[in-house]
Amino acid sequence: MNKIEIKVVAKEGVSIPCYKTAGAAGADVCACVDSPVVIKKGERKLIPTGLFFEIPEGYEIQLRPRSGLALKNGITVLNTPGTIDSDYRGELMALLINLGDEDFTVSNGDRIAQIIVAPVTLGDFKVVDKLSDTERGAGGYGSTGTK
Repeated sequence: MNKIEIKVVAKEGVSIPCYKTAGAAGADVCACVDSPVVIKKGERKLIPTGLFFEIPEGYEIQLRPRSGLALKNGITVLNTPGTIDSDYRGELMALLINLGDEDFTVSNGDRIAQIIVAPVTLGDFKVVDKLSDTERGAGGYGSTGTK
């Protein structure tokens, strides 16, 4: 597995992201809150993590939901995947939404999301008069069938 060094500043008492198993692609990040935060059903809240990153140029960090929170509580990251660009130096914040049936409380130190480190490929956008034809053509949502 490839590794790249990412510099991290963490507020006092905050755990740096960690991989829970040897084969995990995502590293868990935790909430950094002064007091518990209640996310009512249907509500969204920006939750601080107390983490600041220096991501090498050519890479990004993607913020993603934790599958267990999504399954058990309906808690997900609203702008999934959230992109943290290499030139951003602010605090990593998780925009969580409660799609569950009950209010959900986030406490300090709770694992709330996971991050993935990914290479970035930039597009070289070129204006043309016509695109090549394909069998699908301009068929959009649902055009390839429902199953």
